[in-house]
Amino acid sequence: MKEATILLQSIEDVKDFNRTVAMYDGDVDLVSGRYVIDAKSIMGIFSLDLSKPITIQIHGEKPETLLEELKAFIQ
Repeated sequence: MKEATILLQSIEDVKDFNRTVAMYDGDVDLVSGRYVIDAKSIMGIFSLDLSKPITIQIHGEKPETLLEELKAFIQ
């Protein structure tokens, strides 16, 4: 598992992030406080407080590949 902190500052960021994560074969979770949601669920993402940094947890094979694709969102 790989972990990073991301920031989604606009609706377009959420759409781009979700589109990229949806193509990844493994599981991807977003952790904000005590909430853990599936990063492939756009409704789940919008249920989080997007004004604060969010932790992304990438499970599966080659998580580095996804982290590279998401570098625009990583703090």
